[in-house]
Amino acid sequence: MSRGVLSALAALLMLTACSTESPLLPARSYRDTSVPIASAAAFDPSRYAGRWYEIASFPMPFQTGCRKTQAIYTPRGDGSFAVANSCTGRDGALREIEGDAVVTGPGRLEVRLDGVPFIAPYWVLWVDEGYRTAVVGVPSGRAGWILNRTPEITPDRFEAARRILAHNGYDLSKLQVTDQTGTP
Repeated sequence: MSRGVLSALAALLMLTACSTESPLLPARSYRDTSVPIASAAAFDPSRYAGRWYEIASFPMPFQTGCRKTQAIYTPRGDGSFAVANSCTGRDGALREIEGDAVVTGPGRLEVRLDGVPFIAPYWVLWVDEGYRTAVVGVPSGRAGWILNRTPEITPDRFEAARRILAHNGYDLSKLQVTDQTGTP
């Protein structure tokens, strides 16, 4: 997939995640926004660094057909992260986009992807004590993810992650499991 197409898809993600209304998409939220959402107060950005596999998500339109989705957070000396997101499309082609993440508060990041003129709020709602599983959401409810350090997750951690999403107002009936089959 060309860099231009990826940038357009990323822009669609950012519009969906950041805005309450988008001229390109109908208004939609995966969560009841009247329910308070809270980021993890005891969040250690240095432990969050590294590779994360998407176990399940409230998908964005550009994620249609994506599998083997993952993100890598590489720390920089200034406290920010380089971000590299990738997935495999239905056609088998690797889709990639890079960007930056800046910590703005406990469990809160702002993510900017290359070629996208928007900054997305990215809230870590929960991470287990060993930093093996994380739950991420956005205040607008237009996105949410269950992430894990390996392509497979134990049933107890998956259920804990689902409970965190539900507690933050997410509609679990819309949560989609990500196919990680064949991920090394």
